[in-house]
Amino acid sequence: MSLWLTRLAPGPASRTARKELAGLPGTSLHRRVMSLFPDDAQGGPARARYQVLYRVEDTARGSHLLIQSNHRPDPARLPDGYGTLTTRPLDALLDALQDGLPLHYRCAASPVRKPTANTRALYNLPAVVALKGTAADEWWQRQAENAGLKLLSQQAQPLDTVHDRQASAGTGGGGGTGMGQGNRVRHQRIRFDGTATIADAEQLRTALVHGIGPGKAYGCGLLSIAPATDAA
Repeated sequence: MSLWLTRLAPGPASRTARKELAGLPGTSLHRRVMSLFPDDAQGGPARARYQVLYRVEDTARGSHLLIQSNHRPDPARLPDGYGTLTTRPLDALLDALQDGLPLHYRCAASPVRKPTANTRALYNLPAVVALKGTAADEWWQRQAENAGLKLLSQQAQPLDTVHDRQASAGTGGGGGTGMGQGNRVRHQRIRFDGTATIADAEQLRTALVHGIGPGKAYGCGLLSIAPATDAA
């Protein structure tokens, strides 16, 4: 099964596109992303079925969207003038991964920990605790190691926290997104950049396909890599 990376550049005259990409990842942007894929996904929610991950990239020229999936997005599903899609396969990159290869990485993630029931009761903690500072850095180091990376350097840039609502159990809608009115969700996001070498190429392939950490419906978890001869 192929893996695709798509760049969605907003149309210069589309207020809707600029608004969705300039705002925080949430229900609206997630639905826009999922609208690019078939509605009749079999075998579970569409995001998981098509292994969809995405991230908003902010540059000096404005924002664009990176979308990774195992199904090629359909540009005909975008509203007229919304934007343009540029898609390329990632198969050659995945096949070229080998232990010891130096690379650059980027991942916008939601570092969290889940306290035990006893710890929650003792300290009156929520079910999921967002991590900051050194704790978030250590979380990323563990995630990177589990993803088959040996970190050489890392920088952490806090991003805006996503506040939204998620559908309660049994609610539908959103083209298979599983999102609507229901429980409040909060994802504190941090973008991790740096250099690494590949410690386990197979683990890295798995992490690239499935993403890292929670909040994948909110623009978190997409791990991007590029070979780097200067990483060592």
